[in-house]
Amino acid sequence: MEKFILALDQGTTSSRAVIFNQKVQKVASAQREFPQIYPNAGWVEHNPEDIFASQLSVLKEAVLKANLAPEQIQAVGITNQRETIIIWDKKTGKPIYNAIVWQCRRTAKIVDELILTGKSNLIQEKTGLIPDPYFSGTKIKWILDNVPGARKRAENGELLAGTVDTWLTWKLSGGKAHVTDYTNACRTMLFNIHTLEWDKELLQMLNIPECILPQVKDSSCIYTTTSKEICGFEAPIASLIGDQQAALFGQACFEKGETKCTYGTGCFLLMNTGDVPFKSKHKLLTTIALGLNGKIEYALEGSVFIGGAVIKWLRDELGLISSASECDKLAESVPDSNGVTLVPAFTGLGAPYWNSYARGTITGLTRGANKAHICRAALEAIAFQVKDEIECMKEDTGIPLANLKVDGGASVSNIMMQFQADILNTSVYRPQNTETTVTGAAFLAGLATGFWTSKDEIKQQWQIDRIFTPAMDKETIFTRYAEWKSAVECSYK
Repeated sequence: MEKFILALDQGTTSSRAVIFNQKVQKVASAQREFPQIYPNAGWVEHNPEDIFASQLSVLKEAVLKANLAPEQIQAVGITNQRETIIIWDKKTGKPIYNAIVWQCRRTAKIVDELILTGKSNLIQEKTGLIPDPYFSGTKIKWILDNVPGARKRAENGELLAGTVDTWLTWKLSGGKAHVTDYTNACRTMLFNIHTLEWDKELLQMLNIPECILPQVKDSSCIYTTTSKEICGFEAPIASLIGDQQAALFGQACFEKGETKCTYGTGCFLLMNTGDVPFKSKHKLLTTIALGLNGKIEYALEGSVFIGGAVIKWLRDELGLISSASECDKLAESVPDSNGVTLVPAFTGLGAPYWNSYARGTITGLTRGANKAHICRAALEAIAFQVKDEIECMKEDTGIPLANLKVDGGASVSNIMMQFQADILNTSVYRPQNTETTVTGAAFLAGLATGFWTSKDEIKQQWQIDRIFTPAMDKETIFTRYAEWKSAVECSYK
């Protein structure tokens, strides 16, 4: 009887389920959006029951589409939005508050206090993270501080807390397991990435009882089994992994120095740094890339705040284009940007500038500049920002960039990927399968259950769609990058 892997991808706006066969072919899939909740300015929440209901419904839909018997499901893998936090009642399974989403900025004052009292270095040394409301620890503190009776109940061991992977595992198993993996734990700002334990000093700092936190395990192992009454089948839940780390694994970035970039609304870069947790001089994040067979791999992570979102801005706010594909066509219609440089600093700039006061800027405009040049400059801006992050990674680690593996919606742009290769002076590899996040979760679930036997076997499944090789001379690279740097300076003067 043919077996299959069921991979769940629980994202910020939708839940997805994909069924793969042994050749990593997609047999069936289903996707459902769920509501976003914005109670106050800068606050973002989800109803945890909406998260679970949407994920369970697409799980059942995908199994139905594939016409699978229960015993054909070899294993379930889960990848998830990372820093979002949920706290629920241990007995009833009912959340005590909405999920506080990674985007939510309500804990800014708590973070400011940590920084003002000189805790930044301690937090970075232990966790690899820069103190920010983005991470889960201050969100847990906020719930315990603001929901009546929550802290006392937590201290009495009546509550459980976890990121979305933990919540889904608990719900899908009928409450049999309270677990997470290293990649999710390390995004909480409570986990020591060197000792691989919940850090007692950090827990004390935020007044969080350890008893509410999940057990931390490898990203690929059998945590528990699904409940037949809930899911319609019983199968091992065999991978838990944060979405960006899943994409790194799905891209087969198994060797030290291998790097992937996911081009979405923003861009997420991860460089595999092997067994060394490099501390960044540029405020990149040191994160756990993977826990596999009892071994930990680390990564450096950088984020570009505005990636594909700049194309949406051209469409929705400026009305220059009607679609992303039109942006590509216009950009291809001109040989270059005609001296136009666009800096999409709509929400400030990240590494290596870290200037929250920077604002969007267009330089080099002349009478001859037209919308095609602006479209080209917008695509180039995404590639320039990625180069900024990669230069930081190379400087921090001393590891040269062999190539860049790309995925995500905006990676379909041939003109942008070519410019990316040009400006990096490095080959860019785009795989046939650009859904690398959910594929990574499937791979890890398959490894834990013998569906696939090794990383080498998985690497053979990774197929290239196209290689973009650099065609720009070094002098032009230098000149264009200098123009970009100059435009960036203008954005915060």
